[in-house]
Amino acid sequence: MASTLHRFALTAALILSAPIAAQDARESRPRPSDAVDPFIGTGGEGHTFPGAVAPFGMVQLSPDTDTGCKIRDCYGHAAGYRHDDPTIEGFSHTHFSGAGHSDLGDILVMPVSGETVPMDPGTPAAPGYRSAFSHANEMARPGYYAVTLDGPGVRAEMTAGTRVGVHRYAFPRGRAAHLVVDLRTSLYNYPGKILWSGLHLRPDGILTGFRETRGWAPGRKLFFAMRFSAPLTGHALVDRDKDVPYRGFQGPGRGTDALAEKLGKALEARLDFGKLDRPLEVKVALSGVDEAGAVANLAAEAGDFDAVLARTRTAWDEALGAVAIEAAAPMKRIVSTALYHSLLAPSVWSDADERWRGPDDQVHVADGYTVRSTFSLWDTFRAEHPLLTLIQPERTTTDVVRSLVDGQRYSPDGILPVWQFAGRETWTMIGYHAVPVIADAYMKGLRGFDADAALDAMVASADAKAYGGLGEYIARGYVPIDKEPEAASKTVEYAYDDWTIARMARAMGRTDVAARFEKRAGNWRNSFDAKTGWLRARKSDGSFRVPFDPTAINYGSDYTEGNAWQYSWFMPQDQAGLIRLLGGDRKTIAKLDAMFDYDNSKLDYSHAEDIAGLIGQYIHGNEPSHHVAYMYNFAGAPWRTQERLAQIVGSQYKATPDGLSGNDDLGQMSAWLVFTSLGFYPVAPGSNEYVVGRPFVNRATLRLPNGKQFAIVADGLSDANRYVGSVTLNDRPLTRSVIRDEDIRAGGTLRFTMASTPNKAWGSSAGARPYSMSTAR
Repeated sequence: MASTLHRFALTAALILSAPIAAQDARESRPRPSDAVDPFIGTGGEGHTFPGAVAPFGMVQLSPDTDTGCKIRDCYGHAAGYRHDDPTIEGFSHTHFSGAGHSDLGDILVMPVSGETVPMDPGTPAAPGYRSAFSHANEMARPGYYAVTLDGPGVRAEMTAGTRVGVHRYAFPRGRAAHLVVDLRTSLYNYPGKILWSGLHLRPDGILTGFRETRGWAPGRKLFFAMRFSAPLTGHALVDRDKDVPYRGFQGPGRGTDALAEKLGKALEARLDFGKLDRPLEVKVALSGVDEAGAVANLAAEAGDFDAVLARTRTAWDEALGAVAIEAAAPMKRIVSTALYHSLLAPSVWSDADERWRGPDDQVHVADGYTVRSTFSLWDTFRAEHPLLTLIQPERTTTDVVRSLVDGQRYSPDGILPVWQFAGRETWTMIGYHAVPVIADAYMKGLRGFDADAALDAMVASADAKAYGGLGEYIARGYVPIDKEPEAASKTVEYAYDDWTIARMARAMGRTDVAARFEKRAGNWRNSFDAKTGWLRARKSDGSFRVPFDPTAINYGSDYTEGNAWQYSWFMPQDQAGLIRLLGGDRKTIAKLDAMFDYDNSKLDYSHAEDIAGLIGQYIHGNEPSHHVAYMYNFAGAPWRTQERLAQIVGSQYKATPDGLSGNDDLGQMSAWLVFTSLGFYPVAPGSNEYVVGRPFVNRATLRLPNGKQFAIVADGLSDANRYVGSVTLNDRPLTRSVIRDEDIRAGGTLRFTMASTPNKAWGSSAGARPYSMSTAR
């Protein structure tokens, strides 16, 4: 019987894929989405998912391979899917792309065929509704995912629009078709995580529901509406836990429009469809507001599976087409996929009618913009958001910046989002890094938001004395380690954020604000030990804490997910000031080399989950290192940056499931590669400069929304020619080792002539170096 079902599933796969293949055959030229491989990052520690999602979509419809992992063992399943798992538990509608922690995995659906319908997933060894699968019968591309489920013999296909996900299931002929909808499951699951949930079957056949969860984002509420292409022949709404009543949020109760209802903490639905003669389509809409909002979102995106897929694929081609890439395989696939991963978050959070649930747990109405959430700002302020200012500038200002400002407006704590999703704050990581996102957009001339209100929100966040040792920082000019953990990291990250406030305030003419925060921007010096050359944690009495080991990585200690080797370079606003403290160019270059060449053989970092992708003490799998290779430019040795970039790209990115060396962190790892492949990187967002490295693609064209194009050409690029021999900008020699944001937005051509030997003179003079606060003219 298993072989018969398997043959049916393969036949169904060919039949269902035929319209898509035929459409592709009619295309006269490749589409940008063709070069993307969503499986990159789904193995190793990339933590990406392969499922269907629209650009920045609210719905991420993707398979979950093990939602039942024990809490301490769930790190590798943060995205729900892990490439080396042999079974699929079901398909849920919300996922993070590359996070180091997780939640979500909402509203799991799984098809079942035959007369018996298991209501538990079981285990890989003893499956219930869980099913084995083979990667040979699996495919993914932007907006589409498909797999054959060996257990029920079902070919499962997924697509997604902005607020909807659409399933299509081809069941074996002659066997009864069923769906299990399980509201008990979640990523990073544990007993008591589901606080309350509800299921409502309406007379029109639509199943609606909700659930409230506690976890990474406490008190998170999500609502859904589910419509089927075939009528139900039977159903059961069941509560698997009837012991403890809930006295908090109750959700909607039974109304006159409810055909059947169930409220509880452990709900499931069994939905029966009889024997079908065509594939079953299941269209699911989400809402953070209420079930009525989910129903309205369902209606707002009309059409069946193929219609939603066609719209989403077009949307992906338009979004990916903002950067046209010409490169040899596999580099084109790697960079194209990195661009794809950079366009998944921050995701849509408001409904089609502009209602949204804020951090105060109240429903608000957006005024002419689409609210975004899923802000992993400690990661994404570095390259992800600067990339969006180039390829999604309108959405950056009208959606992202206004969402951040309204996040502060409705926050019970009065500060900008830190690490927010589903409108809820998690307080994960440090700093107030919504500030550089807003300032970088403003400094680049992007508008569409109230700049004064934005600056006021930035200042309010920077002056929130109860947050993360800020009161001590404001009083002393540094965060003392005996008052606040991770004090060294917090001091330098606050100082950088303060500099971006000063930059925006100065540009706006608000000189009082600018002067105050320009002074605070120099606070990084207060935690830098010039005698030893390290950033170190200081105590309240002004002394540096001892004992001191620059290689030590211990959570809750002096540094955040890192050590002195990584954090001693984090003053992106004033690298020239750092170089002077280190004793000049030569000593700085020697210390950079020592970092990359460090022998880690006697160190054990197995306790630190996020420490991955080590090259000596450079840790590419974690963000504090991401600008460090470009530091050689500030010391007058761009050719050393070129060498290190070749080392990093060659060892940290591959066109395979384990092709990311660490968590993608909502697009930051990927955005680093997109910028680096083009030949430049935003070391200090807010400076309006990009530090020149070296390209890794033969040609790339940025198609700017103003109708202009900026081309990057790498003449003679090869493995042997890894150095930059010369650079021209619009046919004129570029002698400085930076390009400015205005250069890109004006359109033109940046041309690299690659060479097999370094040009040690290019970019070495003091006037050719990137911006630093202390040497700014």
